[in-house]
Amino acid sequence: MKPRTPPDSPLLFQAVPLVPDFRLELKARKAGHWPVAGADEAGRGPLAGPVVAAAVILDPKRIPEGLNDSKQLSAQRREELFVQILATATVSIASSSSTRIDETDIRKASLDAMRRAICGLAIPASYVLTDGLDVPPGLDCPGQAVVKGDARSVSIAAASIVAKVTRDRMMARVHRVFPDYGFAAHVGYGTPQHRAGIEKHGPCSLHRMSFRPLRKVEDGPEMDELISE
Repeated sequence: MKPRTPPDSPLLFQAVPLVPDFRLELKARKAGHWPVAGADEAGRGPLAGPVVAAAVILDPKRIPEGLNDSKQLSAQRREELFVQILATATVSIASSSSTRIDETDIRKASLDAMRRAICGLAIPASYVLTDGLDVPPGLDCPGQAVVKGDARSVSIAAASIVAKVTRDRMMARVHRVFPDYGFAAHVGYGTPQHRAGIEKHGPCSLHRMSFRPLRKVEDGPEMDELISE
């Protein structure tokens, strides 16, 4: 087989990282929808703890600089932006406990937390941009699900930061109650430290018993414990 000739313009073929902006919000505004909220969740994948959702309506004149997908930011930068978002935007936060996750499933629990966060906004949203594939059912306004939304919309990015920081703080606090699992270090994900704690001490009330390796029933489809946030 004849070897391929390297492209003469390699930069044209390299993936360019997405940077969130305000275009989706402005598009909704042009269509007559205002204000526009961004919504996202954190904590779909861990073996323990709640899934936390946030909804954010940004002030177009006071958008914090550096908003991005929370996973692309350091913990320190997330904390800094968290403070700025709360000082300049309308924010609502809701969560679904491990018990609710076990009673339904992680997708339904995540969407319900997102719905409650959106409905809890002090200023009702006229339109909602959500991260992922689904718009929560039961909203009083239309919405759009945006794949990789936290890398495309600054409103969704802001919500992802608020949800992530809130959940991390919650898990740091519960570490004081259940220190045997190391929640402050891994915030509930299935790390070797966490799995060793479960093996030695058994699960606690925060663990999601419907997730492998915790669930007792071995048959059936795999759960979503390894899905990233």
